Amino acid sequence: MKRFIYIITDRNRNNLHVGLCSDLLKTVKFYEDMPTLFFDSAKQLNRLVYFEEINSEEMAMERFKTVSTFTRPQKEKMIRPVNPNWIDLTIGLNFESGLRNKTQLRPSVSARRNFAIS
Repeated sequence: MKRFIYIITDRNRNNLHVGLCSDLLKTVKFYEDMPTLFFDSAKQLNRLVYFEEINSEEMAMERFKTVSTFTRPQKEKMIRPVNPNWIDLTIGLNFESGLRNKTQLRPSVSARRNFAIS
């Protein structure tokens, strides 16, 4: 099963929170629904700035333990090469999941046959 290591921050980039999950979109939604779970409302975590997809649960847990021990400069070194402007990556994830869940645009063959017969 795929696992994700992620770093989420607040709008001012003061706090960097490292997490591990199996469903990244659901986890980000959880942070939106519970804005004051970890911090007060001024420091709510709502910006996904970094994530890694890992195929093995054991490897994901090891990577999570490693990244969790990183200092802030080390975490910033991870984020800046892939997301230099610290934009919220949730937008792209929502777009990708929408593409995957879209039904086929082309009508099926049987629907075309029924139309031709009528």
